[in-house]
Amino acid sequence: MEKISIIQSTAVLVPIANIDTDQIIPARFLKTTSREGFGEKVFYDWRFNPDGTPAANILDGQRGSILVAGENFGCGSSREHAAWAIHDAGYKAVVSSSFADIFKGNALNNSLLPVQVSAAFLQALTAALKANPSPEIVIDLPAQTITAEGVGAEIFPIVGYKKECLMNGYTDIDYLLAGVDDIIAYEASQSL
Repeated sequence: MEKISIIQSTAVLVPIANIDTDQIIPARFLKTTSREGFGEKVFYDWRFNPDGTPAANILDGQRGSILVAGENFGCGSSREHAAWAIHDAGYKAVVSSSFADIFKGNALNNSLLPVQVSAAFLQALTAALKANPSPEIVIDLPAQTITAEGVGAEIFPIVGYKKECLMNGYTDIDYLLAGVDDIIAYEASQSL
């Protein structure tokens, strides 16, 4: 897995609430278990007409590795492909005031940082990005802060072991193996 420490980038603003996993990656593209290639299909039905020609859409002209969305991001079905697609499209973090639990877990397991902020911070960040789409946002995972020009900073929550996994590039198994010496020592101390 990819290590995450500090993400510093402009943002792609998609101020829509209840973006579900079928909007993120339509079900008709879920014909493989490989993680590669889903990025080109992310938000496909927003970006293309039914005949496959490009459509004018909310993502046009926006660049950055941080996706800023409305509340309840990643709702809908539990497909892990949604996290794969967002990460494969080049996003390192998604900022929202709330996430569907399964999406949040899938993101954390796939080097995609879900940054949950207060509704007030999200509203201020959205307004700032609408006024000026190029301010830099800094997400500092070790400090658990998000800072944006003209908005300020906020602390975001994250489960401690998932934070350690992301910072070290660990999967859940890697996390357990990193403590194998401690596990062996504990087991040895418990033997009769």
